[in-house]
Amino acid sequence: MLSKKDTYLNKLHLGTRASTQKNAKQLRGAQTEAEQKLWALLRNKQVKGKKFRRQHAIADYVVDFYCYECKLAIELDGNYHNSEETKEYDQARTILLNEYGITVLRFWNEEVMKEVERVLEKIGSYL
Repeated sequence: MLSKKDTYLNKLHLGTRASTQKNAKQLRGAQTEAEQKLWALLRNKQVKGKKFRRQHAIADYVVDFYCYECKLAIELDGNYHNSEETKEYDQARTILLNEYGITVLRFWNEEVMKEVERVLEKIGSYL
C-alpha cells in the first residue's frame, strides 16, 4: 500500500522515472538566463499566491515551470524550438500533458527578457 507521501508524489510527477527526475535536477543547475529571470518572479508564491516548481518532471518529460494546484506548465523556448523536429516533439508533448489535464503556456526566451511584465500578465490571467 502506498503511503500518503508516495501517493502525493505519484500525482505530482505522474509516474516519472528516476532518469527523468535526475535530468530535471541537472536542468535546475543549468537554467537559461530567461528561465532564471522568470523563476525569480514566480518563486515563493509571488504570482497570485500560487506555488511554482522549476524544471519539474511529469511523466516522461521535464517542464520549465509547473503549478500543481492549477495544473499549469510554463515552457520557455529558444531558437532550438524552431526546427520542424522540435516543433513536432513539443506538440506531442503538449498533447500528452493536456491528456493529464495540464495546460501548457509557451513563451519565447526573448519575450521573457524584453517583455516580462506582459508574460506575467498572461500567466496571472490564467491563474
